[in-house]
Amino acid sequence: VQLVVESGGGLVQPGGSLRLSCAASGFTFSSYDMNWYRQAPGKQRDLVATISSGGYTYYPDSVKGRFAISRDNAKNTVYLQMSSLKPEDTAVYYCNARLQITNFWGQGTQVTVSS
Repeated sequence: VQLVVESGGGLVQPGGSLRLSCAASGFTFSSYDMNWYRQAPGKQRDLVATISSGGYTYYPDSVKGRFAISRDNAKNTVYLQMSSLKPEDTAVYYCNARLQITNFWGQGTQVTVSS
């Protein structure tokens, strides 16, 4: 069974930091591109970070310079380090593993940025 399981969400004050983790199992993790998406209430699910199987990273302008994605293939885990958090970063964050047309999704972890 292929699984991706997110952890590390929570409540953080504006300007704070949080690190999300995504543990994968049941597939060849190192071969997959790994992505973090987020979805706020009433909004579409948006990509916030990508790390390819070869280590290439991509961020949209909304999070560039504040978020950093990394992966540890020995631990089958991908991380999202978030800093300088803003209230508009509040959302459910989802981990996604992708290889061509194959996609695995986690259940999501809530991140709330509020004072």
